Amino acid sequence: MTRVLLSLAVFVFFALCVYGMWHGWRRRQRKQADLPAFPSTPAALGAPRLATTGVYIGTTNAGNWQDRVQVGDIGFRAEATLSLVPEGVAIERVGASPIFIPAESIRDARTDRGLAGKVMFSEEGLLVVQWENEGHLFDTGFRGDDKDVYDEWVAALSQNPINTEGKA
Repeated sequence: MTRVLLSLAVFVFFALCVYGMWHGWRRRQRKQADLPAFPSTPAALGAPRLATTGVYIGTTNAGNWQDRVQVGDIGFRAEATLSLVPEGVAIERVGASPIFIPAESIRDARTDRGLAGKVMFSEEGLLVVQWENEGHLFDTGFRGDDKDVYDEWVAALSQNPINTEGKA
């Protein structure tokens, strides 16, 4: 009888933990409901200048590496292909909607150690693109299968015309 009660207590504790996480996720979604809608991917994209595979880590409010945007399915990690096209940055995610960052919205690109609760051992474990959408700054993180291409990505995104004219 003691084992049954102990097992039941552990199960109830586990269920409460899961409920708490679900409730927190929903509360954050409600809190972020007033964020501007993310840009949709154009019907036709030009040929990619750069492309790499890896994992889309998430999007956060810029400057707060743990404040993951959770509106819709934006907060879901997924295997993805990252492409730099003339129109911007396209992220094709497996099992989730695509994400598109228009070229004129890109403000910065860097490598970083952590984003959206994901922390890497190396300083350059993630490629992070900072971009603006309707006056709101976001950081979008990607962990590439080949981290040797990060420097090429950072250089290409830094050559964005809006970045050479001065940052807002």
